[in-house]
Amino acid sequence: MQILVTGGAGYLGSTLVPELLAANHEVTIADNFMYGQTSLNHICNHPKLTILNQDVRRKDVMTNLMKNADAIIPLAAFVGAPLCSKDPFGATAINHDAMMMMLSKKSRDQWVLMPTTNSAYGTGDDNNFCTEESSLNPISDYAIEKVRVEEALMNLDNVISYRLATVFGMSPRMRLDLLVNDFAYRAITDGFIVLFESHFKRNYIHVRDVAGAFVHGLQNFAIMKDEIFNVGLSSANLSKKELCDKIKKQVPDVAIIEENIRKDIDQRNYIVSNEKLEQTGWKPQYSIDDGIRELIKGFSYLRKVGHSNV
Repeated sequence: MQILVTGGAGYLGSTLVPELLAANHEVTIADNFMYGQTSLNHICNHPKLTILNQDVRRKDVMTNLMKNADAIIPLAAFVGAPLCSKDPFGATAINHDAMMMMLSKKSRDQWVLMPTTNSAYGTGDDNNFCTEESSLNPISDYAIEKVRVEEALMNLDNVISYRLATVFGMSPRMRLDLLVNDFAYRAITDGFIVLFESHFKRNYIHVRDVAGAFVHGLQNFAIMKDEIFNVGLSSANLSKKELCDKIKKQVPDVAIIEENIRKDIDQRNYIVSNEKLEQTGWKPQYSIDDGIRELIKGFSYLRKVGHSNV
């Protein structure tokens, strides 16, 4: 297939694109390289890859790029509540306006596999348990915009929405501001983790398993199209304290310090079911323990400068 990936040089994109190329797809990346990342260096030699330094907010650019695309994977976004709070105008322009423009240009036959976020569940039901049928309660501006775009997406044909859990793991374009990555980095470099609202639960997923979910969706589009799927590890619905306990098993000397003064910007607290996606045959390959082990290895040489969204 001819696949257009916006934001293809990002944390997820730089992991996903090599998988798409390995599956013999032709891939065009549109990315504005706002972080100065060099995450595509290792695949520039691939004959089926085209890389364009372009901004998806430009209507003329997207109109031209979408003409030849069989499938579109729109990853370009201001990702995370802190970044969206820091630049709300930029966030709305790319997370909402650019996405709505792209959807308006989509032909009926084109496929769209779009990442959203399971942070839209907010706090879940009385038991904090969420399925794809649960009511949405987005708290942050980031989650609110994602919900609006998902609603528009699901009014179209030949689409899939993936509600991603909190992603972790090493990537060519690394992010240290994701929770597992951040905690592991602090354990290795600082020797301590300051923990607040330690009982809050969320779901987690390895970045390579997210990439695998997109490849799986392309391979099984006929049975998955026009549906919403949670994408997370069913074995990793963990509180912050439980996550820190797992890190401590691999970094025994780390000190876990709990305090009750600060609060999360994004007050999400939920348990998520991933059964719907699992029933299509998708299975994650990496556990939370695998990810922590990998991050410890990576953080033996990685320094923090330039590896966060904010």
